[in-house]
Amino acid sequence: MEMSHQGGAEAESLLRPDQRSAVVMSQGTRSGRWDVGDNEKLPFLRNEPVKLTPAWEGSNLPNDTLNLKGIAMDLAPPKDKWNLIFLTLILHGLGTLTAWNMFITAKDYFVVYKLANAPFYAKGFLPYVGWACQTPNLLFSWFNVFVKIGGNLTTRIVWSLIMEVLVFVVTVILAMVDSSEWPVTFFWITLVSVFILNAFNAVFQNSVYGVAARLPPQYTGAVVLGSNICGTLVVLLNWLSETFTTSYRTSAIYYFIAGMFVLLICFDTYFALPLNRFYRYHETLQERTMRVNPALAATANQNASPAKQRTPYGTIFKQSWVQLYNVFIIFFVTLAVFPEVHSNIEPITPNFLGHNFTKLTCFLTFNLTAMIGNLTASCWQFPSPRWLSIFTTIRLVFIPLFLVCNFIPAERTLPVLVRNDWLYWFLAVILGWSSGHGSSLGMMYVSGTVAPEHASTAGMIGGAMLVTGIVAGITFSSICRTLVSLDVWRSL
Repeated sequence: MEMSHQGGAEAESLLRPDQRSAVVMSQGTRSGRWDVGDNEKLPFLRNEPVKLTPAWEGSNLPNDTLNLKGIAMDLAPPKDKWNLIFLTLILHGLGTLTAWNMFITAKDYFVVYKLANAPFYAKGFLPYVGWACQTPNLLFSWFNVFVKIGGNLTTRIVWSLIMEVLVFVVTVILAMVDSSEWPVTFFWITLVSVFILNAFNAVFQNSVYGVAARLPPQYTGAVVLGSNICGTLVVLLNWLSETFTTSYRTSAIYYFIAGMFVLLICFDTYFALPLNRFYRYHETLQERTMRVNPALAATANQNASPAKQRTPYGTIFKQSWVQLYNVFIIFFVTLAVFPEVHSNIEPITPNFLGHNFTKLTCFLTFNLTAMIGNLTASCWQFPSPRWLSIFTTIRLVFIPLFLVCNFIPAERTLPVLVRNDWLYWFLAVILGWSSGHGSSLGMMYVSGTVAPEHASTAGMIGGAMLVTGIVAGITFSSICRTLVSLDVWRSL
């Protein structure tokens, strides 16, 4: 009872105005009047940070009170009411892959409509876009492994989202204008805008994971879940935009404006995070942990002075190389097939699934099954770390299997061996599921292969290997057209 009374008193302290937080008045203010002379001398804009004061948590409370100062942090931690923070981080995870998915899913708009007068650039559009999307991620990921990038998370997230929205505005304007007379110029403007978009998206993605790291582990999982849901939602969004209009131009305008709104919603909801009691509790809990454990603070603080002991990168690579290989090969195989080869496979049976063949069997199937694979990995950790490399290496067979499907039938000389559309679709399902399942397991296992104090660095290296696998896969996919069109196959 005494403990309960104490907890109630502490909880009530949050709702009581702190007398020390009131505006300090001069001796003459006891009569109820403000000292106008002193207040007139104060500057209108002060050189100090703006503080958010949630209206439902208190009125004119000091920041220490809002941050639960003086309350036992383990007494009764607040709950994520209605899972608002969890859902917000799912939304931000969705925002981290919006740029990549929107440009590759809008393949027909670029290839069939905008680049119709530039067939050379139309043929290689997806690999080029893949390089423009992933090269900034590759550079940023490896740079972040060896150089701790400082900067306030809020500043990084806000400016990244603003720049991404501006690039989407440029993309919408390009959709509105007639570029049929200058398709090559349009192609290069698009590539440059994609590069800039994903450079800022790399900063945004890294910062979102930094925000999620302040919360319990499942909230980092929420960001991952959101990124996995993104591909499926973008396909559905593209489908809807094409359903309501038969014009590639109008469809693209609606489509890219919808992507812009997703980023704007991410922008708005980020500023709502500090207004949530659950978020403020864990943010304050982390700050207190840093004060209690200076060594941990020095490791976590990106602005802190360099540690006396250097990070043993060689040891980390030696201990985790198997799982790093798993992460690399999973994404290499996936990107070698999807989307360049996968989206250019045509049905054997005429009118199989109609004009929605590619959307259903390629984009929707891959993204949906990859999302399911991520979910199964969280429930079923099989194969184990010891045997995962066998699972990931076997996936190399997908590259020749998809090349002997009906890939670019008008150009190929290699015989088509997979002559059943349902069998091809089954292979697409297995490709997507194994990609989601294997990639999740690989990323989960990487950090557990090294000492706890190096787990964060191992995770960052795992992320860098992930992007490296993506870029290597995209590079390989660019030569697949040449491989299936060699003269040597004519004799078979």
